[in-house]
Amino acid sequence: MTYHAGSRAVQDRVGVRGIADHQGQAVGQGIRPVAAAFLERQPMLVLGAADPASGAVWASLLTGEPGFVRATGPHRISVVGGVGAGDPLATALRAPDTPVGTIALDPRTRRRMRLNGRARPTVRGFAVEADQVFSNCPKYLQRRESYETVDRASTTARRGHELTPEQREFIESSDTFFLATVHEHGADASHRGGNPGFVRAASPHELSWRDYPGNSMFLTLGNLSVDPRAGLLFLDWVSGSVLQLTGTAHTEFDQDGERTVRFIVAEVVETPAASPLTWTAPEYSAANPEPAR
Repeated sequence: MTYHAGSRAVQDRVGVRGIADHQGQAVGQGIRPVAAAFLERQPMLVLGAADPASGAVWASLLTGEPGFVRATGPHRISVVGGVGAGDPLATALRAPDTPVGTIALDPRTRRRMRLNGRARPTVRGFAVEADQVFSNCPKYLQRRESYETVDRASTTARRGHELTPEQREFIESSDTFFLATVHEHGADASHRGGNPGFVRAASPHELSWRDYPGNSMFLTLGNLSVDPRAGLLFLDWVSGSVLQLTGTAHTEFDQDGERTVRFIVAEVVETPAASPLTWTAPEYSAANPEPAR
């Protein structure tokens, strides 16, 4: 894998270039049979991209019956359906050659797979030509035993430019969120997890979280170092409500080696009952650090 200058800068600052080079060997363009089989079992997919009209970066949730995402070639996936008409990325998915990052996460097995590439609309949804395909370790991923599909009535999204007290409370009670970032040549979607409280909502306009040690590639922080635009997605695993945020983020490096990401809110979209899936209660990862007091 060839890292861009932003990721290299963070790797060098932390002193993990050698580890990153080793980890990068696992990143390819091809979708292996085991990865294709994994995708076809998933009822949800998270997608990150920039809205071509506003330039804002968003993360969006897509759901469907297992098989709605499938590999249709060694370097391509197809997705049946897409996001709702009011989703911030609806326009992006109608445009040709849109840089996107995707992540398929299975709480039942604590496995996840990322595929980054370029999307184009199709008759039934959209397809993504893969530039990068790789899996991540299960660190910080909460296990949820199973899900049920519930028939939920569609509701209108609520939009704003700051977080309400209820949204801040929801964020601070969350154990998982998804993070979309971009760089000059593409987009990326990643997962962040921890015990409830690992994300802090300091004000209606700012969130922060500690960047836990991961795979040392620093794709997300590398992207933010060259382009601060970011999108966050929080999912209520029981009610199906989705909270999407767009704004900017930067990383603060502490003298003790810890890293904190601070996110400034520009726009908020909350969609009640957006997902038809309801999941069982989480079993928190043993790797989760205790949130800072």
